[in-house]
Amino acid sequence: MDEDVVATELRGLRRRRPEVVGTVLAGTDGLPISSDLPTTDATHLAALAAAGFGLGSRVADTARRGELRESVVHTSAGCVVTYPAGPDALLTLVTETTGDLAALHADARAVARRAGAALEHRRPVGASALPTTPGPLTTRTPTRTTLPTRRVTRHPHATWRRPPV
Repeated sequence: MDEDVVATELRGLRRRRPEVVGTVLAGTDGLPISSDLPTTDATHLAALAAAGFGLGSRVADTARRGELRESVVHTSAGCVVTYPAGPDALLTLVTETTGDLAALHADARAVARRAGAALEHRRPVGASALPTTPGPLTTRTPTRTTLPTRRVTRHPHATWRRPPV
């Protein structure tokens, strides 16, 4: 059901914003969740967007200017914009040249928020719940207190030489 909500949100964004020519919703680990781009492009773009967004977040943290809201790459043919979609996902848009980037940001942030909320309820594949309280500690086995010594015998005629520079 969550995938249907996400797909509906992405289709609605493409319908409202004709300058958007491709979308990729991916985890912050760079793995695609949903996309309307060819598979290879979506996989590469998802990985690059996650890396770029992670780097941008570090820059924002270092500069102490608040949380990163979006990452924008301007190209000669348009933009590639990445938005956080909840705590574990990113929404990346590929756009043609547009004059109203502020309106696109407002619409895309709302879609990213709704898609992120839908994905928060989804449990990652293969994940298991952690116990709420840790189990009892096992008994510790004694360890050797000293390491065995190793004797190194040197050849009586060996001398150290400086390596060539």
